[in-house]
Amino acid sequence: MPPKRELQITRPEDRELKKQQLELASLESQLAEREVELATQRAELAAFERKYLAEVGLRYAELDELKAQLAERVAAENPNDLRLQEAARRARARAKATRSTAGTGKAHAQTTFSPTTEMKRLYRDVARRVHPDLTSDDVDRARRQQLMADANRAYLAGDKAGLTRVIEAYECSPERIHGDGAGADLVRTIRRISQVKNRLDEIGAEMQTLLASDSQQLRAQFGEVARRGLNLFAELARRIDREIAATNAALAEHAACVSS
Repeated sequence: MPPKRELQITRPEDRELKKQQLELASLESQLAEREVELATQRAELAAFERKYLAEVGLRYAELDELKAQLAERVAAENPNDLRLQEAARRARARAKATRSTAGTGKAHAQTTFSPTTEMKRLYRDVARRVHPDLTSDDVDRARRQQLMADANRAYLAGDKAGLTRVIEAYECSPERIHGDGAGADLVRTIRRISQVKNRLDEIGAEMQTLLASDSQQLRAQFGEVARRGLNLFAELARRIDREIAATNAALAEHAACVSS
């Protein structure tokens, strides 16, 4: 007689765990691709901004400073001409703005940090639950240190939702579930799925912000021109250099007229 086969029983929690694990694997693959896309977009945009600053932005700052100096000299010679006084004020404001944008100006005035009562309450709640000194486990401590860093950034930025996310990230983390077996594994998997989905949402929001930014719109314009075989960086640099030379000449001519 052939040997009897043992009855194979698959428990519902085992089936659900398998299904959730497959979903998690798919989501983690998507997340890896999206993280690469986001990192690439950040890097490309940062590279464009550095190039624009070096080849165009600093030149604009120099040009606007020279124009402001010229307008102020003319206005000083004509104190009763309100039109010239206003033109000088506008020129100085523009020079200040472009200098700030180019990063060549003096440090910005410090903004006032005035956290609301609700922000303070949330931050205290985070510290009570997440502070690294509240655990002796090395792995848990490392996780808490990262979360407290996130909490500090959110607090300084006045980001209430960011502080709330820190608490949720810790309380709902898979690592908070202890024990063995399909039940514990299922809960950990479900929590990990939630983490991955939240991160995918965050990436989507950041990508939208980057793509809608002024820097990205400018980069797209430069790219369109480049596809036609033109170097807009070089063309702008040459044009601004000509304006700088002309404005320097006007300043020198004005100084000569005043001294004569």
